[in-house]
Amino acid sequence: MTQTLAGRVSGPVYTPNDAGYAPECAGFNVVVTHSPQYVVAVKSTQDVVEAIRFARENHLPVSVQATGHGTDVPITSGVLLSTKAMNHVSIDPATRVATIGAGARWEPVVAEAAKHGLAPIAGSSLNVGVVGYLLGGGFGPLVRSHGVSSDYVVGYTLVTCDGETVEASAEKHPDLFWGLRGGKGGFGIVTEVKVQLVELRSLYAGSLFFEEQHIEAVLRGWVKWTSEADARVSTSIAVMRFPPFDFIPPPLRGRTVINLRFAYPGSMEEGAKLAAPLRALAPLYLDMLGELPATQMARIHNDPDQPSPVWTSGMMLSHVDQDLVTTLLRHVGAGAQTPYFMLELRHLGGASQKDVAGGSAVGGRNGNFLIGLVGMHPPLFEAVLPGATEGLRAELKSWLSPEMAINFMGKVRDAAHFDSAWPDAIRAKLKEVRGKYDPHKLFAAK
Repeated sequence: MTQTLAGRVSGPVYTPNDAGYAPECAGFNVVVTHSPQYVVAVKSTQDVVEAIRFARENHLPVSVQATGHGTDVPITSGVLLSTKAMNHVSIDPATRVATIGAGARWEPVVAEAAKHGLAPIAGSSLNVGVVGYLLGGGFGPLVRSHGVSSDYVVGYTLVTCDGETVEASAEKHPDLFWGLRGGKGGFGIVTEVKVQLVELRSLYAGSLFFEEQHIEAVLRGWVKWTSEADARVSTSIAVMRFPPFDFIPPPLRGRTVINLRFAYPGSMEEGAKLAAPLRALAPLYLDMLGELPATQMARIHNDPDQPSPVWTSGMMLSHVDQDLVTTLLRHVGAGAQTPYFMLELRHLGGASQKDVAGGSAVGGRNGNFLIGLVGMHPPLFEAVLPGATEGLRAELKSWLSPEMAINFMGKVRDAAHFDSAWPDAIRAKLKEVRGKYDPHKLFAAK
């Protein structure tokens, strides 16, 4: 069967005993090891067509991976399509549209767009794969000023369960286009996406660091500040406990800090005025906020760009107040013992709460804040971190939103947990659209 599959595609096909199998399976989270029956390193849409037809003929499930970010559950059967080689990026400056292959990361898109004074509305990490991120919506560092990242998608190329290539846009297959903008997976395999770019050469952005003893003052001050924050400003705040490892920059190595991230896509003078109340919350340890070229937006969050062990989870909040801060401080305040490397709060609202014309399947538009939880010590991944998170979730019950952003859910436990990312109306429509385009459930929904 391996020779049959290899004869139908231009990219290499690997099975578990092949030398290239493990590297092609590898994702960003090094604690997750995939073991499918076949890995196809697809090079083209036609390769995807043939691999899907092979899988369908042999009753095998199909999964897909580009960079492997957001991978929490091992793939243990079927055909895994690795899209790493499909990493083409082209920019049409006249229409301000980027055409992006299924395996591309945000970094080359940002670099190519910048040559024309343009930028994509990307996520906090430019190392993340474009397609996987956009399928989940995308609440990035410009979320309040520019909205959800998937709102800028103008078209997808997708291969269905029958091995047919479909173009989905507002005009063609609009139901599928609706689902692909925020509905994550279960529709087919996306091989290319077209994204509208915006004019943006630089912004006033970066981050402020405060030492551990100021966590309470900064967190309380930021929560109060968000109640009247300018809709053009996107901020988040994170309590971070850095291990004493050599690869950590010396100013942060072995320290606990609270990191306030700030992004304003406007003039430097106005940005400084808007940031002044945040700078004054407590004595600054590190001030890394100022004019930032659009090509360096990743410096706002400084997410890791090398594969590592990671555990993530998240919650969405309808509101915040000082009682919430009191609760969080018991878990991540100065001197608190916590299993988390980071607890982050992202301020949403603004442009993210306005849906696109025709609507989209994005979950979480009605939420006002996101909590992101990160662990990096593998012995805590199976029991300690999940247990601590369920306890925290119970304590935060009165602030929780009834919906969620799928990209922030972390490990999906089952179908019901996956479905809980969307409100009832969207969830019902997603089931209908998935049933239409993948009635045999060939593809994993996640």
